[in-house]
Amino acid sequence: MVCLGNICRSPLAEGILKSKLSRTDIVVDSAGTGAYHINKKPDHRSIAIAKINNIDITNQRAREFMVKDFDKFDLIYVMDNANYQDVISMARNQQDIAKVKMILNEVFPNENLDVPDPYLGGDFGFKNVYKMLDEACDVIAKKINSDA
Repeated sequence: MVCLGNICRSPLAEGILKSKLSRTDIVVDSAGTGAYHINKKPDHRSIAIAKINNIDITNQRAREFMVKDFDKFDLIYVMDNANYQDVISMARNQQDIAKVKMILNEVFPNENLDVPDPYLGGDFGFKNVYKMLDEACDVIAKKINSDA
């Protein structure tokens, strides 16, 4: 799961997807395309909306997306078109690019919709982002859980 700073959207997506997986052999992680918040906890509003939904993301720490992530992960979900461009600009080949997906395309195929960055907004933006990510992670989890 990749967003800009790895403190709002991608930590939520990581926590939501982990909560929906029945398989224990799947690694879910998150990162940011920017190095703004390395080693910091998720935004307090992301922590709060996750907690309301019985998900604990307080132990996550922000990290920057690295080229080696292409080797470590089979799928890389990005939150918006800018993240998509940033991540594929680091790709070494078509195989890397093929791993990068817009997360909302799971709900709205081929529409390339952005999960809006709630950082500068109020709590309501985090509620909306949670709802969007929850729907997308439902679809992702059903695919992963059915592959068991």
